Amino acid sequence: MPSPFAELWLRGVAANPAAPSEVLLRLLDPAACAAWKVLCEERDLPADVVDAVIAHPERAVRRGLARNHHVGPVQRGRLVNDPDPRVRGALASGPYPRLGRVEALPEDVLETLLTAQGDIGHDRILTADEIRQELEFSGQIPPSFQRKMADHANPELRVRAARLWLWLTPGQRDALLADPDPGVRDAARLKSRVLDAASMEAELPEPDCHHRGLLLGEYAVSRAVVEACLAAGRDLLSLARNRHTPADAVARLARHPDPSVRARVASRADLDPSLLAELAADPHGAVRTRALLQPLPRTWAQRGAIDGIVGRTAEEIGPVAEMLAEPDTSWYEACAVSVHPLLRRVAATWPSLPEELVKRLAGDPDPHVRHLLAYNHPLAPPDIVLDAFLTAPRRRPYLLTLPRLPRTGLQRFLDHEDPDVRALAAADTTLAQPPIHLLTDPEARVRRAAAANPLLPPDLTRTLLESPETAEGAAANPSVSTERLHGLLDLSGLARAALQ
Repeated sequence: MPSPFAELWLRGVAANPAAPSEVLLRLLDPAACAAWKVLCEERDLPADVVDAVIAHPERAVRRGLARNHHVGPVQRGRLVNDPDPRVRGALASGPYPRLGRVEALPEDVLETLLTAQGDIGHDRILTADEIRQELEFSGQIPPSFQRKMADHANPELRVRAARLWLWLTPGQRDALLADPDPGVRDAARLKSRVLDAASMEAELPEPDCHHRGLLLGEYAVSRAVVEACLAAGRDLLSLARNRHTPADAVARLARHPDPSVRARVASRADLDPSLLAELAADPHGAVRTRALLQPLPRTWAQRGAIDGIVGRTAEEIGPVAEMLAEPDTSWYEACAVSVHPLLRRVAATWPSLPEELVKRLAGDPDPHVRHLLAYNHPLAPPDIVLDAFLTAPRRRPYLLTLPRLPRTGLQRFLDHEDPDVRALAAADTTLAQPPIHLLTDPEARVRRAAAANPLLPPDLTRTLLESPETAEGAAANPSVSTERLHGLLDLSGLARAALQ
């Protein structure tokens, strides 16, 4: 009969960073299913274990790999033709939980998922269209791929490119309208309506809804629609945002009594210099700030980058996804040396900012600048990443995925009031003494981290394996020998020959 500690040991061994492939492969036995989530979804895996997971008969095993943050997109992409739509759906949805920026899937994988017809397997619990929807919201389609779809050899991708009509160049629009494939031409004609004010007026729903906001905020608007909205005092923020709103209507909105409407106008890229000067002298601070934030000329892409920052804390913003229309690098570099902290915050979200500017922003007096840099730049200094971890609990799961987060030198945090911080410190392998007092911490995650610390004496680790409070953490301790790990699996009821 398996040990009463079997599930704890299985999960601990699955998390053990020193466990060799021969141990990890045993965990793919059905008797070890309690460890599958930890093994397949929550850690990095050797290549031979990845191969075994992809070939595994159980959907839960393969699906776990499809959702794994620690496994690269090339390896996860091997599941693109999995017979089970739920596995393909997990691949399309991307690493889970969604913590921040994710790496793009390979282009051939994207093409397969985006152009799949029907279902490969017998199970219609998840359709190809639903899988595509998961992919579109996953962040795994890079803007570079989306921009290339209009010229792609696959007509199905050219059809999809038509959905991005507002972001296409005039040449790309003309090419799609004249495409040799009738399906592409039909899609292009349909989507070209977003720039036809009469068509959008006919399509505009009367009740407030997402579609109405989209049409009035992004697409062409007729004079009749504009006048109706102005007369009713309705949808004014959408009109103030819309780049297709007529200039005279923009001027009227710039003098509206609502400062939020005036501030939205002040952010536009097409402002007349005299109107911008008027808004720069506005009695309301938010309007003046937005008007003075950027001199003319401006671009709409710059407005989009600023919109993602204004009015939100660094913790609320977190890691910023790449935009379909991205401002020039030179603009971000200019923002980095701006006297205005809002522009420096924008610069801190740009992951390609040069190293000398990263160093400059790392010492910025504004903590939001420093923390946005920690979330978004691969060269962010470890000390500001640690500071973000300490002060922004909401972003800790994401920060724990970053190699820049310090894992050593954390002695001073062993008795921190926050259990997340104690758990981080408890795992430090450079502590002056083993974190023995944290083995009885009231928080389970702190006890697990302390029990997994290889600084613990071997005899104590053996004792911890026999306690329900610490058995899982002790089984994850990298100081436990390979033979002992095998022994724990034996005691958990796994056959030695399983999947080897």
